[in-house]
Amino acid sequence: MEAPHNSPAAETAPKPAGTDPAFDPKPAGTDHASAPKPAGTDPAAAPASTASAEHGGSAGGAGAVPEAVTVALTVTSPEQMQELGRRLARVLAPGDLVMLTGELGAGKTTLTRGLGEGLGVRGAVTSPTFVIARVHPSLSGGPALVHVDAYRLGGGLDEMEDLDLDVSLPESVVVVEWGDGKVEELSDDRLRVLIDRATGDTDDERREVTLVGIGARWAGLREALG
Repeated sequence: MEAPHNSPAAETAPKPAGTDPAFDPKPAGTDHASAPKPAGTDPAAAPASTASAEHGGSAGGAGAVPEAVTVALTVTSPEQMQELGRRLARVLAPGDLVMLTGELGAGKTTLTRGLGEGLGVRGAVTSPTFVIARVHPSLSGGPALVHVDAYRLGGGLDEMEDLDLDVSLPESVVVVEWGDGKVEELSDDRLRVLIDRATGDTDDERREVTLVGIGARWAGLREALG
């Protein structure tokens, strides 16, 4: 459900195999810094429809982690994945951090395309495979969408600030692919979206999507999506 884009970047590299035929690549907003990205997997579905602490932790006490609210959904087509993005956009606000996890072709960019449509931003949302970050300004006075590929980010927040994105991250919605363990410091409150797909040579478009809302900001995630 996602594929590399064809828009120019500061640097280019050979495109990897493993693209999504459901995605229509088109030029998008502003590109910043490019490099090749090796294929990799990161499937990690969380338990369905339960309130828990991230990674099994508990609230309070030494080493406590933020409380997490988990919602599990099944998506059966690229159109449904895009519609899920539009639904999520209705509950997003400036300063929100959304972290996407899933294999190549799982649907991360298709979901982000729906987010962009729901937020009313400029430019077609395409895969950030060959760029580190792309900014999509709002067309309606709302928050910009900052779409980040964190695969090559090693410095977290400091490296994000060095990208010179010409946009205030606290005033934007930041969507990060491959960001686990790298960009959590951007916000104590964050929404993790884990997309699990059938592996191997299959045309099965079914996806198991797990939303994990971390922090007080996402305490009402279930109700907001209802």
